[in-house]
Amino acid sequence: MKHASLPVLALLAGLSPAGGAFGEGVTVGAASTTSDAPIYIADRKGFFRAEGLDVRISNFRSASDMVAPLGAGQLDAGAGSAGAALYNAVARGIRIRIVADKASSPPGYGATKILVRKDLVDSGRYRTPKDLKGLRFAMNAPGVSNTSTLNTLLQSVGLDYSDVQTVDLPFPDHVVALKNKSVEASASVEPGPAIAVKNGDAVVIKSDDEILPNHQIAVLLYSEDFIQRRRDEAIRFMRAYIRAVRFYNGALKDGRLAGPNAEEVIAILSDATPIKARAIYDAITPTGMNPNGRVNKESLAYDLAFYTRQGLIKGAINLDDVLDSSFVDVVAKELGPYRP
Repeated sequence: MKHASLPVLALLAGLSPAGGAFGEGVTVGAASTTSDAPIYIADRKGFFRAEGLDVRISNFRSASDMVAPLGAGQLDAGAGSAGAALYNAVARGIRIRIVADKASSPPGYGATKILVRKDLVDSGRYRTPKDLKGLRFAMNAPGVSNTSTLNTLLQSVGLDYSDVQTVDLPFPDHVVALKNKSVEASASVEPGPAIAVKNGDAVVIKSDDEILPNHQIAVLLYSEDFIQRRRDEAIRFMRAYIRAVRFYNGALKDGRLAGPNAEEVIAILSDATPIKARAIYDAITPTGMNPNGRVNKESLAYDLAFYTRQGLIKGAINLDDVLDSSFVDVVAKELGPYRP
């Protein structure tokens, strides 16, 4: 398999609008996160090759950077958050479809954590979630899944989202902001929480799986061109992807990367992502992934309603027009029930 690490502008300049980016093959965008594991596993384990696919993985800063090339058919597939930016792109007529689960929070696998600085816990300033009122929260962006997680926790104790102050920072900067006390709390995604706790700077007060069980955190996206004109390839890509998701699930045990496939999955992620230290992989709560690739539509609708109430959605959105489950339906039937 080929891999690209070009800056986004150079990457976009080198893509062709017909979906045959970098020559023949399938181009998929990833953000070098641990929840991109199925893409990297399918690559390293040869699942894409077994389907006769020449896949090129191109790394982007975030899923929002993938929207334009997906809409233009310059990327065939992408992986990221089903947030306000995605829905607004669809409302503008960019025909991107959610086709599979990429990250969710089944019981025990809440990789999104609500953190409060340890000194506030030690001093008694924070005792219960009602004490979150007035705190400055490190977030990563408006209209993404962890904002819905935080809002749900606040609502559960009679608070509103406006009762806290949010500061948008890249996830890695949350750890620094907690350490230097420029924020009092955060809604962060692993490995940041594990690092902040290990450093003695923060305490986890709740995890996503406790606040919103089976929350749909991130999704796999297909371009219109890939769905309509290259459907056979899209099905074969999904088959390799679901095989990789199931391999990833074989690495999970008791809320940790401790299952039979863990060593191999950790090695793949260490090579493909910026997270290199084995101690971090031992400490983090990994994200969950549906072994059949199915998306939690109810969870997406719940988050979309929150983004709409915040005034972040700029057009009418019908989830049925955004979701396409036909690919996972075909592959799940072919592969049969998942057996751990």
